[in-house]
Amino acid sequence: MKRNMHPVQDKAQVTIDFPEKFYMGSFLRDSKFEARAENDGIFIKLIREGENKRRVEMHIHRHLLADILSEWADSLANEPPMEKAHRDTLLKSLAQIQKALRPAKTK
Repeated sequence: MKRNMHPVQDKAQVTIDFPEKFYMGSFLRDSKFEARAENDGIFIKLIREGENKRRVEMHIHRHLLADILSEWADSLANEPPMEKAHRDTLLKSLAQIQKALRPAKTK
């Protein structure tokens, strides 16, 4: 199955801190991403090609994703108001998620 990679429109930074090792990587506008429903959660892949090549893949289960989104929502109350462009993009995406999560109509 061919996967759809999309350009990163903003940026992401990933850090992993193990007891003996620390990894940090940025994914900027020259990077690509993939996100899709997979089994019981969401699969996310970030790829940066070129000289400083890197790749990150994550699978987050549904309950953890719900907890992350709830915590993020709670923390937004302590942040300055979001720029309109960012807010509008997020609201559009959240509406798509809400529509996709509705149960299928039965005849």
